[in-house]
Amino acid sequence: MKQSVFSGIPEVLDERKYAHGGNLRKMAEKAGCAPEELLDFSASMNPLGPPPWLGMEIGRALAEVSHYPDPDCADLVMAACEAYKVWPTQVLPGNGASELLHAAVGLGGFRRAIIPSPTYVDYARLCSLHRLEMVQTPLKLEEGFQVDMAKLGAMLTTPSLVFLCQPNNPTGQAFDPAELRELATMFPQSRFVVDESYAEFMPGNPDRLIKDRPANVITIVSLTKFFSIPGLRLGLAFANPDLILAMKRRLPTWSVNTLAQRVGARCLRDTEYTQRTKEQTRLLRENLAAGMRKLPGIKVYPSSANFLLCKVDRLGQDALPLYDKLLKDRVAIRLCGNFEGLDNSWFRVAVRSAEDNERLLKALKRATGTGKAPLVKRESRTPALMLQGTCSNAGKSVLAAAFCRILLQDGYRVAPFKAQNMSLNSFVTDEGGEMGRAQVTQAAACRLRPDVRMNPVLLKPGSDTGSQVIVMGKPVGNMSVRQYVDFKPRAWEAVKAAYDSLANEHDIMVLEGAGSPAEVNLKHHDIVNMAMAKYADAKVILAGDIDRGGVFASLVGTMNLLTPAERDYVLGFAINRFRGDATLLDSALGFTFQNTGKPVLGVIPYIHNLGLPEEDSVSFKDGIRPSQDDKLPEDQCVDIAVIDLPRISNFNDIDPLFAEPDVRVRIVTSALELGTPDAVIIPGSKSTVPDMKALKGMGMAAAVRSLAHGEHKTRVIGICGGFQMLGQMVDDPFGLESDSIRQEGFGLLPIATELAAEKTLQRTVGVHCKSGRRVHGYEIHHGQTRALSSELRVSIRNQQDEPLGFGLPDGRVWGTYLHGLFDADEFRRWFINELRMDKGLDPLENIQTTYDLEASLDHLASVVREAIDMEQIYCALGFGRCCKQVPLFYKL
Repeated sequence: MKQSVFSGIPEVLDERKYAHGGNLRKMAEKAGCAPEELLDFSASMNPLGPPPWLGMEIGRALAEVSHYPDPDCADLVMAACEAYKVWPTQVLPGNGASELLHAAVGLGGFRRAIIPSPTYVDYARLCSLHRLEMVQTPLKLEEGFQVDMAKLGAMLTTPSLVFLCQPNNPTGQAFDPAELRELATMFPQSRFVVDESYAEFMPGNPDRLIKDRPANVITIVSLTKFFSIPGLRLGLAFANPDLILAMKRRLPTWSVNTLAQRVGARCLRDTEYTQRTKEQTRLLRENLAAGMRKLPGIKVYPSSANFLLCKVDRLGQDALPLYDKLLKDRVAIRLCGNFEGLDNSWFRVAVRSAEDNERLLKALKRATGTGKAPLVKRESRTPALMLQGTCSNAGKSVLAAAFCRILLQDGYRVAPFKAQNMSLNSFVTDEGGEMGRAQVTQAAACRLRPDVRMNPVLLKPGSDTGSQVIVMGKPVGNMSVRQYVDFKPRAWEAVKAAYDSLANEHDIMVLEGAGSPAEVNLKHHDIVNMAMAKYADAKVILAGDIDRGGVFASLVGTMNLLTPAERDYVLGFAINRFRGDATLLDSALGFTFQNTGKPVLGVIPYIHNLGLPEEDSVSFKDGIRPSQDDKLPEDQCVDIAVIDLPRISNFNDIDPLFAEPDVRVRIVTSALELGTPDAVIIPGSKSTVPDMKALKGMGMAAAVRSLAHGEHKTRVIGICGGFQMLGQMVDDPFGLESDSIRQEGFGLLPIATELAAEKTLQRTVGVHCKSGRRVHGYEIHHGQTRALSSELRVSIRNQQDEPLGFGLPDGRVWGTYLHGLFDADEFRRWFINELRMDKGLDPLENIQTTYDLEASLDHLASVVREAIDMEQIYCALGFGRCCKQVPLFYKL
């Protein structure tokens, strides 16, 4: 490579000579795809993407856009001073490093510029614009592209403007800052512009020319690249106060906008993100380089930045055919033929995420003839649709069930999946595994048997700070929140294995998230929301509950809190539980689209008396109950009071009672609400001993005893934990639920329970002894209960003739460990008729209601299908006819 000298400014700057990477629009046009479909390795940004708080900070800054930006960028300058230990007079923010470079060159005072090359093409462009004679001295390949400071000094007999890139773009090589300090001190009449746009990516704690630099050095830093905010444009210049003041005079008054100022200050103070980026970039760069070095005909050079300089090392070949082949594979690289000293055999690739880097490696293998042709379907990943919500109880579970049934009706093999479920409402599979009830309902929508793979991690809270952790259907221990966070990497492995196994057996997967994907305190160890969407490559529908209010603020706010990569997974929104005329929402739907870029795919009406189990106790405790307006007159109905326990579990046991026309179910939370019902049901509890203490403390236990011994003939039934409470005592020798070994029960049944270390988990079929009716369900309990009196009667027996519960001879007080016993239609009618006769009403001989989810699931599917844009969903999943058009806000 020879030293080149030229001067003057061309009448028209050669666009190709000064071209940059990252022109997505042009590359996408050449590739024949949409810009968002192109994987861009031509622009080198942070492989982690923008900081996770970016959307939130921009949202806050929007309140200030009605005012001019602070012309002095005071908070941004202070953040820079804190980060780099300089004085405010030594730093100048600008609209990207490019603007600051322009201001530095515009200071004048020189006729000649020296540019060690290859390097960033804009240095030459700026010199041409300012009519500087340029000397482009070569950085030699055989010398590792290193800057020779001694040779550079020999060229400074004439005062010059010197450009140095640290580390160099495109070579990734860094020079010794100490050598530059010595050189700058020896030649005070020259000025050195050091571009540290990529220096933040350098490993360790590199020596920076920011604080400790000679007076004739201007250092420019780009926040755009390290924080992945090229659309905001932000840079910093560091120099002595006189130079800073002179440069500032050459910038517009409001060079840095309000959003960039706010985001920049937050960036500079986020030391955790900075450290994580350095660590991850090094690992990603090393892994990518190792993978590329295995490819024949491509040479990869070492780098200290977030990119790699590469060369097609085959005789007579250059990188142009490789570039074209990769574009057809929708992968873009940066050709380096327009860098001084390089030709078209050179190219540069950015370091991106592990998944993106792997895709590049596969594309390079295909382009070089060493890899397999791409599959027609998206790398054989099973198409996946995911329901996430703006909050808990937004209707995710029910909507997931709806899509399961719709896809089944349309002929697809579909399965549900929820990586992690926190619920006390669990179910036992035929194999004796425990899983969330919501996925059992969704499995029914798919007409599949419940499988623990559908819910590999189940958390059953036992207190405000701890839960029992169940993995693949089996308990692995009780953990505090911190303990579970430490355990999550192991849980994540189980989640991925379960998903892959299940997805391989089906055409489409329907996933459900948990809570909200915007819980910023949980996102760094998320395994159920966007982390799962990324792993499954799922199309996400974000559901919001309009019945709770604030749905549009929730949708827009949630999107603002997601990272750009996370927002890409969101297909659109579903507004759930709407009452009224959907056309009244037109303006709000347009507003949502304008503020998020995502459409509302459907407005789903409020469905009364849906007849499906709720996911957990949120709805139960919020007072959401099936409507009882269609019941018989009150004097023709029986009154059943169900006690709301602090840690209630498996409350779906009472769901079939809501469906009966002659039953009115009341959920009571205090003794004052209890009244004189025909029956009291004490449901299951995750923590029997604490809940039993709570009921005693609030006077509920005394009130129930009074009803059981009174003249009203109230029957008292306990299920599982409620059954244990009815006895004389509950012993806890292993300290599973309390510090005390023994706790007295309500004393309504002569039984004693001991909590065992091992949990009983099994499906059960039995007989209700008094009625002779068959019952079925499942057992989930630690307790082992024994009778203390020979007068006690067995209430239910299993097929092995073992007792599943006990009761008094008159049948007024009894209990059982069997969950789901009211699902049996004949037994349920017998039980209600007993209550009717106690009340003086005639029994209803025929079964009034068949408890079957099929009709409810079909009804749900028909309502959601009518409300949602299924064609757009099918197109996103890769099925149906996909037409490129502006998406509808809602289905008319």
